[in-house]
Amino acid sequence: MYSNKQILTIAYPILISLLMEQLIGMTDTAFLGRVGEVELGASAIAGTFYMVIFMVAFGFSIGTQILIARRNGEQNYREIGNLFYHGIYFQIGLAMVIFMLSYFCSPLILKRIVASEHIYHAAISYLNWRVFGAFFSFSAVIFRAFFVGTTQTKTLTLNSVVMVVSNICFNYVLIFGKFGIPAMGIAGAAIGSSLSELVSLIFFIVYTRKRIDCRKYGLTQMPAFRLQELKQMLGVAGWTMIQNFLSLSTWFLFFLYVEHLGERALAITNIVRGVAGILFTMQIAFASTCGSLVSNLIGAGKSDAVSGTIRQHIRLGYLFVMPVMLLLILFPEAVLSIYTDMNDLREAAIPSLWVMSLSYLLQVPANIYFQAVSGTGNTRIAFVLELSTLVIYVMYITYIILYLRVDVACCWTAEYVYTIFILLFCYTYMRRGKWRFVKI
Repeated sequence: MYSNKQILTIAYPILISLLMEQLIGMTDTAFLGRVGEVELGASAIAGTFYMVIFMVAFGFSIGTQILIARRNGEQNYREIGNLFYHGIYFQIGLAMVIFMLSYFCSPLILKRIVASEHIYHAAISYLNWRVFGAFFSFSAVIFRAFFVGTTQTKTLTLNSVVMVVSNICFNYVLIFGKFGIPAMGIAGAAIGSSLSELVSLIFFIVYTRKRIDCRKYGLTQMPAFRLQELKQMLGVAGWTMIQNFLSLSTWFLFFLYVEHLGERALAITNIVRGVAGILFTMQIAFASTCGSLVSNLIGAGKSDAVSGTIRQHIRLGYLFVMPVMLLLILFPEAVLSIYTDMNDLREAAIPSLWVMSLSYLLQVPANIYFQAVSGTGNTRIAFVLELSTLVIYVMYITYIILYLRVDVACCWTAEYVYTIFILLFCYTYMRRGKWRFVKI
């Protein structure tokens, strides 16, 4: 079993990298919060819509990460390069398809589901530029899968620092119009984010060539594309792709429902989403580490150590999440002032912030257990468990938001519903032990 120090050595760089990546969303929200409520609300709709698209690619990278971690645990290092390159091939093709579908279909979809005409036009302005980032981010997540799967996570911190700094610079110049460039508002935020993803990909490529033992991992030569290889990868990654798409689709649905409560409610939800990202990245760092280490342990024939490893990750997750959660609850005004300078908007967002923050008492173990299920390689059952949870979640938000039209703070109680059921399902599965017989 891994020691706490070993877990932290792997999880800490992931945590820092995710926090840095979260700063990208915080930057967009903070800058647009000083442009106007319409732009702030539109970035929530368009940003979440883009994340739904992105999570298809990210889901594939999670499946690839599980396979790379398993081969790493088996010490079958040469096979890792084959998985890596086939992942890149698939992501490039997927980016082309997603770009075309989004560019031509997004206006038709958003026109039908967004109530406010002002938010619709602002969202399209953002999305038309943001979708270009798919060509860079889809490949970058395969590099992330490689570094997490082989437990070389320090690279992620360096990459994220470069990405965040470039995003802040691009956004400042393009949103507000600096150095002779006209102010582009919400479109500038989208262009800045896409350009920062290009910088991130370039960093990964250069770093891998200069600092990684490419011969050891079979990265020195690109293999010919083999459909059979991709089919085997999709046997694991296909389920994580569908699962991630459906998960973010329901999150997008949540924002659409809130948008029907008014532009103010949507602006509040976008701000709280930005703050929630801080807590989310902390617990997902340990969840992601747990999934990777579970796969490595099983590959090394140490299945008996899995349960103890999960408990270790939960304890460490609480150690990092609890202080920040208390900070958000005790000093909400100070935190919210980062996102907007509108006093009435900050005050209106405080109850939602409290409801969201307390949900992480359950989210920490829930996400760690869920990633542990995926780490066993049984991504099909992970998909079934989350699909069951999402059905309950959608029924709940439909009833309380569309039918009861509750206050926006009450809308955030949906996080408790999702978390309770996914924790219950995943804990029960891991306790039964059938995952020990899964082969990938």
